[in-house]
Amino acid sequence: MIRATDIIVDLQYGDCGKGKIAHALCTTKDYTHVLRYNGGGNAGHTIFHKGQKFVTHHIPAGVFAGIKSVIGPGCVLNPEKFFEEIKSLEAGGINAREMVRVANNTHVITQAHLDEDGKDVKVGTTRQGNGPAYRDKYARTGVRAESLPELKPYLVDLYDEWFEGGDVRILAEGAQGFGLDIDWGEYPYVTSSHCTVGGVILNGVPYSSVRDVWGVAKMYETYVGKKEFQPKDNPVFDKIAEVGEEYGATTGRRRQCNWMSMQLLEHAIRINGITDVVFNKVDVLRSVGEWAVIDKGSIVPFKSEADMKAFVVDRLVKLGIKQEKVLFSENKDGF
Repeated sequence: MIRATDIIVDLQYGDCGKGKIAHALCTTKDYTHVLRYNGGGNAGHTIFHKGQKFVTHHIPAGVFAGIKSVIGPGCVLNPEKFFEEIKSLEAGGINAREMVRVANNTHVITQAHLDEDGKDVKVGTTRQGNGPAYRDKYARTGVRAESLPELKPYLVDLYDEWFEGGDVRILAEGAQGFGLDIDWGEYPYVTSSHCTVGGVILNGVPYSSVRDVWGVAKMYETYVGKKEFQPKDNPVFDKIAEVGEEYGATTGRRRQCNWMSMQLLEHAIRINGITDVVFNKVDVLRSVGEWAVIDKGSIVPFKSEADMKAFVVDRLVKLGIKQEKVLFSENKDGF
């Protein structure tokens, strides 16, 4: 039976360091499972573990802490990429074959999905086949993991895993971010899955088990896709991209940068019921030497890092977040 579920949600457009937070929580809290609850090979977690750099796309961060790591039915799975990740993790000394599992009702990304998505010129997808795979899932023409013999050693029935497997404590790890959510993002410049806490419930997790909901953001925003996001008249955003090494872990594409939107942040916090917030890459703005947010369509500049932090904390406290639950992290492992 599930005793407790903690959830990690990206409050912006992805790439905010969810993998880093998941990795840290796995080493400080007592979980039996880490669940990846949405997305597919379009996501990328960069994790530094014991001095080594790992980039995963499908596999949850629990694998680095020896915790059973489950790819849930809210995801879509590219089998070829999945096995490549298993091999890469094993080569780095991680016991992935023993720790990683796939829900038997998870849908599979086929070569046809990859071919179709590779032709996208409208949205700016990562061309990993997610959209076509999710479409076929809901059209009831998709292929499930249970249909592939090569995945059989990794398959689990999540009902049995959650409710017949003893005392279960889950860390649910999301992909992409609130600003890319299929329902709450700026349509059509969105991903194909549910990036909110609702996406966790769709993986068979009862809402009554939810304990803490961790919201992860950066002190500025980044976005990868076709819509115009980065202002053209301010070179500070190129500096932020350079200092922050803002290149996608999946595609290598340069991320567009902008100041943090307080309205996006507030919407994401309220809709997801966030209890704890971590702001990553504080040191990037410190290196650049400029601090600002966008509030109700206007740029609000600050004279110092301390002033910006105080402004942000005050706004979050007004939303019901306890001051001690607002954390600031630098561009390094842990928080």
